[in-house]
Amino acid sequence: MHMDNFDYKKVIEWLGFILRCPICGFKYNLQNTKVIDSQQDERLGEAKILIHSDCSKCKSSVMFNVEIKGPEVFSVGMVTDLTGSDSAKFKNREPISANEVINIHQSLRRFKGDFVKAFSAKKD
Repeated sequence: MHMDNFDYKKVIEWLGFILRCPICGFKYNLQNTKVIDSQQDERLGEAKILIHSDCSKCKSSVMFNVEIKGPEVFSVGMVTDLTGSDSAKFKNREPISANEVINIHQSLRRFKGDFVKAFSAKKD
């Protein structure tokens, strides 16, 4: 496989023939499928592609991580609540730290159910 002419649209079309929604089993619609991120190594004939797709039937969203190593193609799908634009927006963000999780946990423990007060309070 020569990577100079690598066509992600063909990969998505091929995936459209074989991948089905893990929730309802409906075949994926290519119009609802977008490449979020991709990396290529032309020297090794390898590519990694992150794809987001929305099911036309049940409206669930799935992200597929596709890895191409020469003639072999590996794909892992994960059901997500992210939209396609959310996926693109968050792809380069740092992971949530342990301290951030602890801070949220402590905030929730102090929360007394007053959303107006919580959202209007000044941040530390």
